[in-house]
Amino acid sequence: ESKIQPGSQQADFLDALIVCMDVIQKETVGKKFEKKHIEVFTDLSSPFSKDQLDIITHNLRKSNISLQFFLPIQADKEDGTGDRGDSNLHSDHCRPSFPLKGITEQQEEGIQMVKQVMMSLEGEDGLDEIYSFSESLRQLCIFKKIARSSIPWRCQLTIGSNLSIEILAYKSIVQEKVKTSWTVVDARTLRKEDIQKETVYCLNDDDETEVPKEDTIQGFRYGSDIIPFSKVDQEQMKYKSEGKCFSVLGFCRSSQVHRKYFMGNQVLKVFAAKGDEAAAVALSSLIHALDELDMVAIVRYAYDRRTNPQVGVAFPHIKDTYECLVYVQLPFMEDLRQYMFSSLKNNKYTPTEVQLSAVDALIDSMSLMKKEEEEDTIKDLFPTTKIPNPQFQRLFQCLLHRALHPQEHLPPVQQHVLNMLDPSTEVTAKCQIPLSEIKALFPLTEVIKRKNQLTAQDIFQDNHEEGSNSKKFKTEEGGAHFSFSNLAKVSITKVGSVSPAEDFRVLVRQKSASFEEVSLQLINHIEQFLDTNETPYFMKSMDCIRAFREEAIQFSEYQCFNNFLKALREKVEKRLSHFWEIIIQDGITLITKDEASGSSVTAEEAKKFLAPKENQNEDAAAGFEEGGDVEDLLDLI
Repeated sequence: ESKIQPGSQQADFLDALIVCMDVIQKETVGKKFEKKHIEVFTDLSSPFSKDQLDIITHNLRKSNISLQFFLPIQADKEDGTGDRGDSNLHSDHCRPSFPLKGITEQQEEGIQMVKQVMMSLEGEDGLDEIYSFSESLRQLCIFKKIARSSIPWRCQLTIGSNLSIEILAYKSIVQEKVKTSWTVVDARTLRKEDIQKETVYCLNDDDETEVPKEDTIQGFRYGSDIIPFSKVDQEQMKYKSEGKCFSVLGFCRSSQVHRKYFMGNQVLKVFAAKGDEAAAVALSSLIHALDELDMVAIVRYAYDRRTNPQVGVAFPHIKDTYECLVYVQLPFMEDLRQYMFSSLKNNKYTPTEVQLSAVDALIDSMSLMKKEEEEDTIKDLFPTTKIPNPQFQRLFQCLLHRALHPQEHLPPVQQHVLNMLDPSTEVTAKCQIPLSEIKALFPLTEVIKRKNQLTAQDIFQDNHEEGSNSKKFKTEEGGAHFSFSNLAKVSITKVGSVSPAEDFRVLVRQKSASFEEVSLQLINHIEQFLDTNETPYFMKSMDCIRAFREEAIQFSEYQCFNNFLKALREKVEKRLSHFWEIIIQDGITLITKDEASGSSVTAEEAKKFLAPKENQNEDAAAGFEEGGDVEDLLDLI
């Protein structure tokens, strides 16, 4: 700052590039540098000569020098009053401190020349390296990760057993996660070495007997059972593959692979191996064939021999400057989630044509794609690939503040971080009128629950009136409960694990499935609850059994419940004797003929059913002494 002073002399910015390249060439001779870069700050108000433009761009490419321009005016708008990108990324301290003015003819020519230079170097991507000062200030407010070159994944693309193409795959899109760099340190010394961690394995007994790690083994919990699995078992269980692969399993129409099936945390771009002309010709032929036939390749992908294989889709991607295959992972059967929903058809709430038109207008006004009529291009008003992750910005902001100010409270979230995911002001302004129409066509009315006012006559009344009024109140309450239940029933299609007893009651009344089918669903959940061998699930199982018994009596399905209870006793009486004790204490037994007219079980038999088997055997033996049948005793044994 002390040596360089602004002057009044005009200078050609293209000549300045030549001087910069000459300085870089002299200073880097015999030395190794990771990157060579030129940044040009200019207002483009000085004349320039483009005679040596081709030589300049050729030498920049040859010397592998990157280039950026920083201008006080906007490069992509001729009036100089706009700004590229989302204006919501501005914050109060990131706004330009200079007034925006119209640009001169000389500056217009300079902008076109700057665009020409960047286009010749990097194509359309080069235009992203032209910044206005206001954009630069915004970028300085954002924490950026140091960009490192991607390491290619080398493999062979195989089609059948005879055709293979040498390829290189690069990660084009990968989900970036915060690296877990947290570590535990001493709160006073802030030294990691002062903290020692020790893991001890103990038996679950009164003495907490310590067990050496060598005497432990991993176990897989399957219900209430634990299946031991040694390291040898784990090694044998692992998938053994021949190594990395990118094999084409077949081809299909692109319309058959829906976008909703795309999954995984990365997207790969597959190119031919560098310097392999045969591979380049073969891969290019495949890409263009897929593009012309509107087809995609279904691929088996394995990163290396240690990883499980994937199935994915590779579709052609052709640009002006390059062409490649783009690989995206596809789901297996277990990855799909199937849901059943009730029908949306409801004649009572059918929207009118006016309402539908209003919703269409709102959707159109909120479009994030803007068509430029003059240039016949489409502009993205919300470019997500240029928006930094607010989570990272907040984390780095807090880390920086804590490093510089250890004793102060963390600052609030910066405004430009809060504004990152807000819609642009242009979209917000366009949707105001459609929103007001929506509010007018879909009025919201608050539903106030009416409270019945009771007079003294209602409270102090004759006995003969009390019965009828109480019935009236019960009917009203029951009606309200019935309406609420009906609302809940609409979305219940099977017995769930959250409230199985309530779901069972609803389904048997809906009669959309037979009582036996619904009861099988309930029994399945009861068995799952019992497999956990935990008290809270025992209580849930008891609720299910009670609901099963009550509904079986009401719908005369007594035999279904009695068979279930007999099978349940055989299963849990010894293995889960404490659960069977709960059933005995609650007195849940077989449905008798006193409860259901068709049942053949007497009250005495139902009582004996809950008695311990030892008592039953003693009674049977006593009966044998009194002349019982030998075969009956053998059946009991």
